[in-house]
Amino acid sequence: MIPRILILYYSRKGSTAELARFCARGVESAGGEAIVRTVPPVSTNTESKEPKIPNSGPPFASLNDLETIDGLLLGSPTRFGNMAAPLKYFIDTTSKVWIQGSLANNPAGVFTTSNSLHGGQETTLLSMALPLIHHGMIWAGIPYMEQALSDTRTGGSPYGASHVASDWNKELSKEESTLAMALGKRITWLAEILANNQPK
Repeated sequence: MIPRILILYYSRKGSTAELARFCARGVESAGGEAIVRTVPPVSTNTESKEPKIPNSGPPFASLNDLETIDGLLLGSPTRFGNMAAPLKYFIDTTSKVWIQGSLANNPAGVFTTSNSLHGGQETTLLSMALPLIHHGMIWAGIPYMEQALSDTRTGGSPYGASHVASDWNKELSKEESTLAMALGKRITWLAEILANNQPK
């Protein structure tokens, strides 16, 4: 069995997308299939048109993407200590998936980015975990046996992977990329174990 892990994120300036890429590398290095999807921006302008599908990058997510996966990695930039509105908007449309129980008993992890060191990363990670718990998913963070968690001076926490996208840390640090890969590996490993041990 090859675990199918959906990496679903919103990124405005590219930092969260870069973190998603390292999560995907972790999934693939653990023998899983990384399915990368994003969500379109939302606007309060009622006359705005539907967002165009981008010519490059991952396609927009659909509810069908959630119905056939073995694990989920959810990512968003920090917005006042919370997930960004476009990701929340998509999650708010998943009632059908919740009723079906499609995500129940599957592992999930979360990742985020912020422009400042104390920019609300951990509360953002928690805000993304809450709807996943409602879906019956099993939230998995990053254990401290990952040495990069103790070594990091930028992003990364036991709640999930993160990146401080500041002027002095424009690219992912070694520890940030290592922790994103570790999270991808862990979700893939857990997905395989859980898929083989589902209650009958």
